Amino acid sequence: MSDAPEVTFPPLMWGEAAPDHAFDHAVMKATLGCDSGLIAYKLRADALEAALVFAPEVPLQTAMAMLPLCGVGLQNALGALAPPEVAVHLDWFGGIRVNGARCGAFRAMASDTDPKAVPDWLVVGFTLPLVPPFEDTGLTPDETALFAEGCADVSLPHLLEAWARHTLNWLNRWETDGSASLHSEWRGIAHGIGEEATNQSLTGTFLGIDEEFGMLLRDTDSTHLIPLTTVLETT
Repeated sequence: MSDAPEVTFPPLMWGEAAPDHAFDHAVMKATLGCDSGLIAYKLRADALEAALVFAPEVPLQTAMAMLPLCGVGLQNALGALAPPEVAVHLDWFGGIRVNGARCGAFRAMASDTDPKAVPDWLVVGFTLPLVPPFEDTGLTPDETALFAEGCADVSLPHLLEAWARHTLNWLNRWETDGSASLHSEWRGIAHGIGEEATNQSLTGTFLGIDEEFGMLLRDTDSTHLIPLTTVLETT
């Protein structure tokens, strides 16, 4: 498999094959001042990696919607390319689930972690494993890989292109219409709502999200709001 196959991206986005890890490459480019819309990617034999650079014009607490937005873009892309029996869901922390099992995750990093500040850049990326780490998949029953779930015929360049297109479509909708449609789409594919969850040393029932995708966690005493900015990685 070539490290740099021909990949076509939609207008306002362009790709750059990463020499090593896509997320690290995107963060490096963002730190150096690249324009938004850069997609760093790495098509490995065992995983697909991609990361998108944003230049937010809103406070970080609002811009963090890009994390679930990119997740919805990937779910839509797999929905278009994978067999119809393949179910893809997203968890609040950025995890990807395929047919109920963990299958990679999204991550995010910004130039500033102050929720009320407008960051210079925000990078959202994902790693999607293609093959299981062990031949005996019974050793890790809650973890899977894309090709193990009937998706061996999915073209990685086409999946990368589809993710970019669907993500751009959702970005345009979010900028034009606000977050209502994105909220609705995300809730329809969210993993774990109504179930017990642990977050920030709190354990309770995951009730859903607020208008900025903060987790609403209900314990025996009260309902806690945990901002999505808490999942940010630090430089």
